[in-house]
Amino acid sequence: MKNVTDRTSNPFGMRPPFECNDPGTRPAVFGYGDANADFHLIGDHPGVHGGATTGVPFTETESGEAIQDLAADLEFASGPRARPVYENLFASYLHMCTLPDGRDPTAEEYDELERYFDAELRAINAHILLPVGERATDHVLTEYTTQRGRLELDMATLHAREIRGRGFLVVPIREPTGWGSDDREAIVTTLEGILASDYRQTKGVATLVG
Repeated sequence: MKNVTDRTSNPFGMRPPFECNDPGTRPAVFGYGDANADFHLIGDHPGVHGGATTGVPFTETESGEAIQDLAADLEFASGPRARPVYENLFASYLHMCTLPDGRDPTAEEYDELERYFDAELRAINAHILLPVGERATDHVLTEYTTQRGRLELDMATLHAREIRGRGFLVVPIREPTGWGSDDREAIVTTLEGILASDYRQTKGVATLVG
């Protein structure tokens, strides 16, 4: 069953406990995009991947803009970077709340917001999960596959690799600020291959394999 909401930002009305945020910033960067998407882009938090003033994941930072460019090249995104129009793509963060001075969340703060992230991920019910960076990849592989114990958390090796999960296909993306000369081409090639395939069969296959 697919979702019927046409809301672009925070389509399911998540209300996490907001922390004190800097003046001029938003208290949270909610999930954003096509709530009926087959592809779910997963980042870390606003201090890393941006959106503290736009309210849109993967904006305002070098990493965020690199991901936006990638989404545009794959025809997931159109329009301005600060407020893109997504088709078949949803983006969200492990920790959506903004924190003073863009600091990293503590382990306890990540834990506190995990249930909100998980609820939104399951509501979107995408086929393909695209975690960006080490923390997001570690979380997704641990929580949504049975393979974390078999895999070393080496993003240079995991980047653009197709990993079967519990009802998902996971394709990790190395932090764009660390991309080598071939990393962008590798993730474009992998995702173009998935888009050209019958990827909507992923859920049934992944459930059996992962």
